[in-house]
Amino acid sequence: MNLMSFIPNTFTFLNLFFGCIGVIYGLNGDFKSLAMFVSIGMLCDFFDGFSARLLNVKSKFGAQLDSFSDLITFGLNSGIVMYILLSNTPIVVSSSPDSLYKLIPYFSFLITISASYRLASFNLNSDDSYFTGLPTPANALLVVFLPFLLENEIILKYAVLTNNVIFLLFTVILSSFLMNCNVKMFSLKIKNFTIRTKVFLIFFLILSILMYLIFDLAAFPLIIIIYILINLFGIKI
Repeated sequence: MNLMSFIPNTFTFLNLFFGCIGVIYGLNGDFKSLAMFVSIGMLCDFFDGFSARLLNVKSKFGAQLDSFSDLITFGLNSGIVMYILLSNTPIVVSSSPDSLYKLIPYFSFLITISASYRLASFNLNSDDSYFTGLPTPANALLVVFLPFLLENEIILKYAVLTNNVIFLLFTVILSSFLMNCNVKMFSLKIKNFTIRTKVFLIFFLILSILMYLIFDLAAFPLIIIIYILINLFGIKI
């Protein structure tokens, strides 16, 4: 085995490690710490692919290892966040222990199952120029930071969705669908950067920064929603 392959694999293991820590904090209801460790895991996920391409040590083993790590960091943590949100809805909290309503939070792990299917499918797709469906890290940004969006003062002025079981279940279903739909979504691994591409990416970056300055952590789900809409409407870059 090429010794250089241990560098990207180390980042992959760190991704898994931080993802596992996120799970612990998630089970304790600490969304902020969970989001922090998922974000660190996301950085590790970026650097494992970046270093593998830089050192030319991409391998089938590394791809499989990366998917297993992503399933925990992005798939399981997303499921846990939705599980806790649904568990705290009035209809679940106020129901009796033997009520079927108590089963509602378990539907959250449809996200985890869908993430596993998406990651397995992704390993069979060798095209890096675009994604088919929403990538699991992007989906994690949408779901893991959702509590911050729902509790944002600006958002709360117009809707109270944190305790809305229908909205949360819809989010679970939509998230699961988007990860495995056939919509082509642009990748930042674009090989041929045209002037149009550069302008678009700079605009998207500036917009993301402005949204972060306005909404803080609540900006991440909004940024992913914009990313999804850009691709759903077929805007080419």
